Amino acid sequence: MTNTHFGFQTVPETEKSSLVRGVFNNVAAKYDIMNDAMSLGTHRWWKHEFVEKINITQGMKCLDVAGGTGDIAFRLLKKGADSVTICDINQAMLNEGHARADDNNIIKSFNWLCADAESLPIEDNSYNLYTIAFGIRNVTHIDKVLQEAHRVLRPGGRFLCLEFSQVTNDLFAKAYDAFSFNVIPKLGQLIANDRDSYQYLVESIRKFPSQEKFANMIKDAGFAQVSYNNLSCGIVAIHSGYKV
Repeated sequence: MTNTHFGFQTVPETEKSSLVRGVFNNVAAKYDIMNDAMSLGTHRWWKHEFVEKINITQGMKCLDVAGGTGDIAFRLLKKGADSVTICDINQAMLNEGHARADDNNIIKSFNWLCADAESLPIEDNSYNLYTIAFGIRNVTHIDKVLQEAHRVLRPGGRFLCLEFSQVTNDLFAKAYDAFSFNVIPKLGQLIANDRDSYQYLVESIRKFPSQEKFANMIKDAGFAQVSYNNLSCGIVAIHSGYKV
């Protein structure tokens, strides 16, 4: 049996997906509130910078993976997208996004797909844009997700990923680690009554590949013109690649 990581724990590969699903079932209702608390609101700027990199054109087909609550999809719509398919493996997260879209009277602008990013029920060459924000580090096989992204994109289509990464400043890294491990799980307990899920989320960031290593994985999946840029001293990074 092959093992993988679930935060700092070692678990069988066959169990990770259900464990991650359990985490997001637990955090779905408080997800947006906790994002503000954990990042002191900075996640909004990160997502703004992410979407600013996208040139929306008429008729562009957009797929937002691990996008359950709609944060990225709503921004794509505001920037001019005609419609966006929001895909997430977790129905509870999709329910949160669906409710938000309904509250804002924009529900008809989205298609909702509950599916695994490692095996998308989508035809080859279907989309012009594939976005994934703060989701790819939670999958069991990153390489499979990247291969699926390449498969469903049309030639010329773009892959964009926003994910936590490795801090580039040593002094800042120490302060960031202290905040992450000492404060975030306590916030999870206080706000969401769930310390363990946020302990996992903190640990999952440390297990994710470095900027360079992840860029190489994107290249290995077949993407060209692969690049990345750091935000907030590398707390997060935006990765980009094109299907040629």
